[in-house]
Amino acid sequence: MKVLGIDIGGSAFKGAPVDTKTGRFLAERHRVEIASPCSIKTGAEAAREIARHFDWHGPVGIGFPAVIRAGKIGVVGNLGHVWERQNGLALFKRATGCPVKVINDADAAGLAEMKFGAGRGRQDTVLLLTFGTGIGSALFHRGQLFPNAELGHVPWRGKPFERFAAASARKRADLDWKEWAKRVNLYLKVMERIISPDLIIIGGGVSKKSAHWFKYLKTVAKVVPAKLHNDAGIVGAALAGE
Repeated sequence: MKVLGIDIGGSAFKGAPVDTKTGRFLAERHRVEIASPCSIKTGAEAAREIARHFDWHGPVGIGFPAVIRAGKIGVVGNLGHVWERQNGLALFKRATGCPVKVINDADAAGLAEMKFGAGRGRQDTVLLLTFGTGIGSALFHRGQLFPNAELGHVPWRGKPFERFAAASARKRADLDWKEWAKRVNLYLKVMERIISPDLIIIGGGVSKKSAHWFKYLKTVAKVVPAKLHNDAGIVGAALAGE
């Protein structure tokens, strides 16, 4: 099946048509830059631009950085509170002119990695974590998704852990890879205490640079980089849009 996948992040909307049987892009992805917080008008226009770029008229799957229940947007982090309680299905259907399904962005990345990537065939407990503007999370057991597990918001020193250990925190504090890996390690230890995953998949742009910092991680669970890297969100959104 061919589905347009759109992955929404704190700095850009990214999309590409995907063959959901193979997980492969059918065209080069298109990126629309935004600023966070992002207005609803700006976000709708970004989604519209992606659909028009591909002259798309088929199904669309959207990975949105928020709790998603029956297509409605719940608690939102970096994109801005103005999105909360909006009907994502109706909003993006109007914007793209296409049938739409909406899923949490990290859940989308997790679906892609479980079907085509590092989690393929796993029946134990798998935790996917995406390190970017924030920390996204997707939790699976026996191949089944536990939706909307916003584990980047677990508190640390009175603030969400993602403020301390996301990739954006590394840049903000000008940390080298070893210094940042110590923060990530603290976070992973908390995740292991709470969830006891057998496999931890690390996604986001920093997964491409795993050689720089994975060597500093000390976990019980096996830690591996995402195989689909930054494409996982788009592929997973397309899977959700089937």
